[in-house]
Amino acid sequence: MKSALVSIFIFSMMVSGCISESIEEKLSNGNMISPDDYVWEDDGELVIVTYDVTGLTDELLSEFENQSGYKVNLMKLEDAGSILSHLLQHKNVQIADIALGLDNTYLQTAIENQVLWEHFANISGLYENVLGPYSGPLATPFDHGYICLNYDTQIVDGENLTVPTNLWELTEDEWKGKIAIPSPETSSPGRAFMTATIDYFANDGDNQTDWRDWWTSISQNDAIITTGWSEAYETHYTGGYGEYTEGYVGDAHIVVSYCHSPGVEAWYSGNWTKSAALDLPRASFHQIEYVSAVEGGNLGAASAFIEYLLSEDVNQKMPTENFMYSVLDGSDLPEDDGYRYHSTIPSQVAEITPEEISANMEMWLEEWNKAMVAV
Repeated sequence: MKSALVSIFIFSMMVSGCISESIEEKLSNGNMISPDDYVWEDDGELVIVTYDVTGLTDELLSEFENQSGYKVNLMKLEDAGSILSHLLQHKNVQIADIALGLDNTYLQTAIENQVLWEHFANISGLYENVLGPYSGPLATPFDHGYICLNYDTQIVDGENLTVPTNLWELTEDEWKGKIAIPSPETSSPGRAFMTATIDYFANDGDNQTDWRDWWTSISQNDAIITTGWSEAYETHYTGGYGEYTEGYVGDAHIVVSYCHSPGVEAWYSGNWTKSAALDLPRASFHQIEYVSAVEGGNLGAASAFIEYLLSEDVNQKMPTENFMYSVLDGSDLPEDDGYRYHSTIPSQVAEITPEEISANMEMWLEEWNKAMVAV
C-alpha cells in the first residue's frame, strides 16, 4: 500500500531507465523543483487509477515500461466520478500513483480535498486554451474536447424534424422521446452538459424560467436519460455507429456527445457521416481531462509517466488513439477522411469556473433530481 509515511528512497532507489534518469539528472542539477515535503517509496511500479481510456493502449504502456523500467498496472473504474470517489475514499492510504481522467468538473474537488501531489515532470508547449480552468502544479491536461448536442442529419433535415435553434425547441412535441442525454450523476459528459445548461439559461434573456424549468420540460417530454455516454450514443442515437452494435434501439435523433464525434464517425467511414454537431451559444462545454500524481504514491514514477504522456510523440496521437484533441500547442485533428472537416469548434462555450462547479455541484445535482421528477 502506498503511504506518505514510508521511508524516503527517492531517486537512489529509482528503477533505471532513460525517463527516470532524465528527471533525476534535472533535479540534481537544480533545473527542476522537487516537492521537498513529500515522502514516498519507489517500489518499481506505477499504478494508474482511471476509467476505460481508449488512449491507454498496450503499445503506449509497453513503451513507457521499456523506457522507464517501471511496471504499469491499471485500475479501471467506471468513469471520472468513480476516480474522484476512489481518491476521496483512500485519502492518506492511497493505492494508486497516478489519477488519469479527472476533468474540469471534478478536478477542483480533488484539489480541495488534498488528494493530489505536485509532480516534477518537465512539461512545456501546452496549448494556452487548455490552461484556462487550471494551470497549477497538481494536475496537467492530457487531452480535451467540446461536449455538445449531436443530431442525425438524415432525420433532422428541416422536413422530418427541424434543426433546433435554441434549447427550448427540444421541449416541443415533435421531440418527444427523441433525445438521449447521459445522467449528470453518473456520466462526465452528462455532468458537463448539465453545467452548460446552467450558464445557457442564465444568459438567455428570459427572467421567467431557468435551467431547472428546462430540465423539467425535457423530462416531461420523455427525454431518454441514460447512465452513461455509451448507452446514449450507441444504443439510442440514430446518427452514429450504434446501429452496428448489439442492443441498438435507435429511438433518439439528438444526443449529448462531443462536437468532434461526427469527425470521428467520418474518419472511420471514409469521409462520410450523417451526424453533425449542434452549435448553440453557451450550450457546449469545454472538457479538459487531467493526469495527476496521487498523494502518497510513487512520485518518481508518476512524474516520469506525466512527462511521457505529454511528450510530442505520445500526445500528438490523442485524436486517433483517444479520440480527443491533443493539448500541445499547434496540434489539431487530422485532415484524413474528413476528421477535422466534420468536427465543430463551438462559437461560444459555457463559462463557469472550476471553483463555481466545485462549490455548487452537489446542490445542482440535487436540484436536477427535483427538476426531473417535478410535475
